[in-house]
Amino acid sequence: QVQLVESGGGLVQPGGSLRLSCAASGFTFSTYRMSWYRQAPGKERELVAGIYSSGSSTSPTDSMKGRFTISRDNAKNTVYLQMNNLKPEDTAVYYCNAALRGSIVLDYWGKGTLVTVSS
Repeated sequence: QVQLVESGGGLVQPGGSLRLSCAASGFTFSTYRMSWYRQAPGKERELVAGIYSSGSSTSPTDSMKGRFTISRDNAKNTVYLQMNNLKPEDTAVYYCNAALRGSIVLDYWGKGTLVTVSS
């Protein structure tokens, strides 16, 4: 069965750092585009960053450039999100997404991990 399991969330002070992990299983990880999304209470889910099979990454929003970095380790079937200089507005549930785009289109989602940035 397909599984995406996020970890690494928690409570952090403003200016602090966290690294989120998403462990994948049940599909050919290396062929999928991986992404991180987030959703805060009362707001729509938004794309944080994405990374292709080649390792090329998509551009995050201006507010996250220079602070968030996505990476993947195909040998470990894991995608990461390094978050630095965290701000209260980064507080959200962060979700892992796996996407296949071709003649077959598939999307898989994890259950999310909560990140709370507060003093």
